[in-house]
Amino acid sequence: MSQSVESKPLDVLEQLTNPEIQQSLTVLVDNLPKLAEMVTTLTKAYDFAYNIATDKVLINDFAHGIGEFVTPVTEKAKGIAAAAMEANERAQADTTTVGLFGMLKMLKDPEVQKTLRFAQAFLNVLAERK
Repeated sequence: MSQSVESKPLDVLEQLTNPEIQQSLTVLVDNLPKLAEMVTTLTKAYDFAYNIATDKVLINDFAHGIGEFVTPVTEKAKGIAAAAMEANERAQADTTTVGLFGMLKMLKDPEVQKTLRFAQAFLNVLAERK
């Protein structure tokens, strides 16, 4: 056992005489101030991220804020989905034929006009972006 322990220091000494190792050590020593600065910055960034990740008050505030944003969007989406389902049911139940005069009458409806203006504006925007 004592031979393997003694051979290890000799191996290190042999490696230190290697020109490539000496050059690498010189580069490391020359860059120690930069490396120390990098380690300090990384440590600060780690501490900051760790504090944020473990701050229960901040996490609760963030979750509450996201909830306040998502809830109205979810409610609106549910309302739109419910309206679409109801419209589908009504359309399935109504078997009357929509003729030319019926379409002309529908064109006077303010909601139809609003939808047509939106569709026209949307198509204009798409055409402008091409």
